[in-house]
Amino acid sequence: MANTMRKVSLRNLAAHKLRLALTVLSVVLGTSFVAGSLIFTSTMSNSFNGIFDQVAVGVDTQISPKSGGNEGGGFGGSGTLGVPNSVVRTIEQDKAQLGVVKVVTAYSGGMTIADAKGKAIQTGGAPSVGANWVPAEQGLDPNGAKIVPGGRAPNGPNEAVLNESAAKKAGLAVGSRTKVVVNSGTAKPFEVTVVGLMDIPGDASGYTEMDFDTATARTLFSDGSHVANVQLGAAQGVSADQLKQRIEQRFPAYKVQTGDEVRQENKDAVNSFLQIFNYILLAFAAIGLIVGTFIIYNTFSMIVAQRVRELALLRAIGAARKQITRSVLFEAFVVGLIGSVIGLVIGAGLAIGLQQLLASTGSGLPSGGLVVGPTPIIACLAVGIIVTMVSAWAPARRASKVAPVEAMRESQTDGSASLKVRTLIGAVLAVLGVALLVIGAQGKGGGPAGQVGLGAVLLILAVVFAAPALSRPVIGLLGLVLARPFGKLGQLARTNSIRNPRRTAATAFALTLGLMLVAVIGTLGSSFKATIDKAVSNDVKAPIIVTGSGGSGALPPTVSDDIAKVDGVSSVVSIRGVNAKVDGKDVTGNSPRGDLSSAANFHLVSGTDKLPADGLLVSDKTAREKGWTLGKTVTFEGKFGGSAPAKVVGVYKSAALLDPWQLGSGAYEKLTPPRLRADFVDLVQLKDGADSSAVQTGIEDATADFLTVKVQTRAEFANSQAATINQMLTVLYGMLGLALLIAILGIINTLALSVVERKREIGMLRAVGMLRKQVRRTIYLESMLISIFGALLGMVIGVAIGWCLVRTFREWLTGIQPEIPWGTIAFTLVAAAVCGVLAALWPGIRAARTKPLEAIADL
Repeated sequence: MANTMRKVSLRNLAAHKLRLALTVLSVVLGTSFVAGSLIFTSTMSNSFNGIFDQVAVGVDTQISPKSGGNEGGGFGGSGTLGVPNSVVRTIEQDKAQLGVVKVVTAYSGGMTIADAKGKAIQTGGAPSVGANWVPAEQGLDPNGAKIVPGGRAPNGPNEAVLNESAAKKAGLAVGSRTKVVVNSGTAKPFEVTVVGLMDIPGDASGYTEMDFDTATARTLFSDGSHVANVQLGAAQGVSADQLKQRIEQRFPAYKVQTGDEVRQENKDAVNSFLQIFNYILLAFAAIGLIVGTFIIYNTFSMIVAQRVRELALLRAIGAARKQITRSVLFEAFVVGLIGSVIGLVIGAGLAIGLQQLLASTGSGLPSGGLVVGPTPIIACLAVGIIVTMVSAWAPARRASKVAPVEAMRESQTDGSASLKVRTLIGAVLAVLGVALLVIGAQGKGGGPAGQVGLGAVLLILAVVFAAPALSRPVIGLLGLVLARPFGKLGQLARTNSIRNPRRTAATAFALTLGLMLVAVIGTLGSSFKATIDKAVSNDVKAPIIVTGSGGSGALPPTVSDDIAKVDGVSSVVSIRGVNAKVDGKDVTGNSPRGDLSSAANFHLVSGTDKLPADGLLVSDKTAREKGWTLGKTVTFEGKFGGSAPAKVVGVYKSAALLDPWQLGSGAYEKLTPPRLRADFVDLVQLKDGADSSAVQTGIEDATADFLTVKVQTRAEFANSQAATINQMLTVLYGMLGLALLIAILGIINTLALSVVERKREIGMLRAVGMLRKQVRRTIYLESMLISIFGALLGMVIGVAIGWCLVRTFREWLTGIQPEIPWGTIAFTLVAAAVCGVLAALWPGIRAARTKPLEAIADL
């Protein structure tokens, strides 16, 4: 009998190919995203691992600083001074005692290199570094970097070698002259001649390395008393672990690693980033699968309802309840299997497409062959099959419980009475969810963002339970407003939409969830953009703002010197980042070079806004939290030794761009070595009567040699920040498009099955005079009402969640207030109505083709 039931299931699927295709498509869309995410990250991880396998080859032990330094050091590469020369000398002197056979020192730092067109080489986030050239025979890896035939090693301050992949990307060759900017505190742009190209093992697309002779590298990347790191080769009979242990005992203040540990550290760092990226992709895949779950559930519920007489006949000829259940679940298994296999193939294509997209944008990520390991295959198949079978479980159980004789009757109930219990559950969940949102928004208790998140989950569950009950009054009201112009057709569409509230709610929920997330993201984006615009307008006086557009986003201090010489410039105030310790705890803030009160608006609470060299200005929020009251002396401890006492001379009202504190330039210089000093923004004031546009052009010309300087007006700066947020929103909306596409397919699927279910009803309407175009119009209106119901529910809940979530950010972003994206909401509701009509095109045409006599005769 089991084989017979399986044959019946397979033949049923084969007999309804279109229905099968629509259901499979819901599975495909969800699983392809899962597969694509896992395959992409596996491929990237494999490519990066191949690169890092070439790092520190031949190195038995490496010595490097334990931690980074000031934020300003981010511009200088590592943000550390490095390893003192005294350590190198000690190792050289005690080679035999330590078990060292070779010592290799490295000088390195961040740098920007111009391409053949004079523009900065875009690495897409990959490192762009300068270093000292170490021939393979002088290093620890005999198979290390080599000069490509036709070139030679650098010799002198104006010669350099460049890695092959970067040279190809930049259009540079042996003999080319190009401009470089070393990201150090005293850097000035200078020209070099490329005298050779480097063949570096594991050379990756986007990675840029320019090497100089050791004397030049020492001058460019060191303060003269430190090296970036020290690599050691162990003497014969001494293992890497033994050498590491000896070096650790001798130099406990430094990070000591074996070559294997260096490679693994690099791999772990990249894999950690890829894991986060993977989680983001999988989160959107999960959203798609959740939406798909409701579509699959709805589909199987309708299929079972349409086949109830067929299933009853099977019961009458001896099929047991379990066999009926298993039969439906077997169909779900087949649908899940087919959808998962197709999803896996499409997912591989998505991974390839994502690779190519990132490559075309200059992301700097390495390219490599596609890696389809067991994890993506197992995950894709498991997720697709399990989700489909779980979705079909309830309809399958419901089908098996119908008695054969009762199922053969014409009239069947829709179970609306049972809505009372689920509506009550939904109401309780909604009350709890709203309470948590309100508590989180007020910042009461611990973890307000977590409270809002939990409240959001409860609200989503409340919608699942209460949406059927909500659909009747809401769609009834929408029908009175939107369907009234269509007369009897509108009334019929309104009645059909609320006739089966469970089906309507399940169909609409897919759209509700997707658009709820759109509303949350839209509210967050609008709020952040409004806050930035307000902060720039209120906090900044300077009409021109200069920033760095490179990977570090910082500027050498020498940039401000060139800006100050431009005709029409009155003053330049440079802002530096400070990372120090106070009472043993890490603190971060800013240090202006120049009179910040002339370029920014301080709303003083007490004291003065004139900052002396050893002074400290603090926001009122920081003063309350840390007890840094007016007149108190705060002692800052630098990461590289030394300390700087600073007296609080003024307390100002907390502001987004001025928080948390401003340290005097004299104190900053005591904490930060010259090589690690950098500005992250220059605020430019103009002389009276100066032409702002002319001065802006003059600054652009004066700083062009620095390659990565961006000169903007206040409005342009605010717009550029908003543009960054818009780019993020576009990506998020695009990824949510998966869920919305599944939702639209769900509407198509539900309406198509509904047309089959209502074949006799439609035939009767045609028989009494309804025209084909009227049938189509009725289906269109029905779909539009369901779509708007789902969209309206999603928008209301999404805006509420987004509004409360924004309120939780007030602790770390001063001045942020919720901003409702009315334009997005209006556009979304109109788009939902349009999508509803488009989704109904094919079902409407199919319904209009129903032949009255055949439909009425179909008993």
